[in-house]
Amino acid sequence: MTKNISLKEFQKKIDGWIAHHGGYWPPLSMLSAIVEEIGELAKEINHLEGFKPKKSDKFLPNLGGELADVMFALICLANFYKIDISYELEAVIEKYTIRDSKRF
Repeated sequence: MTKNISLKEFQKKIDGWIAHHGGYWPPLSMLSAIVEEIGELAKEINHLEGFKPKKSDKFLPNLGGELADVMFALICLANFYKIDISYELEAVIEKYTIRDSKRF
């Protein structure tokens, strides 16, 4: 398992994996996959917080795996549109820093 690689390296790694497995889906299909993965993440959090138990005790909590599924799907969409997600995250942190500097 790979440890401590950058988002840029993950984007390249996922791009290679996708190329090897048939290519990217159309953008709306990828967006649907993101929404589906977020739903699975919500189910996991509902279970962990005790609001809605899972239907079977066979399923172990896997919050990290569900978060990773969301990230994978998001990176696929970013790759399709050739977006450097590391750059965009830096820009959004700067945006929040300026916008919220006196908010909290």
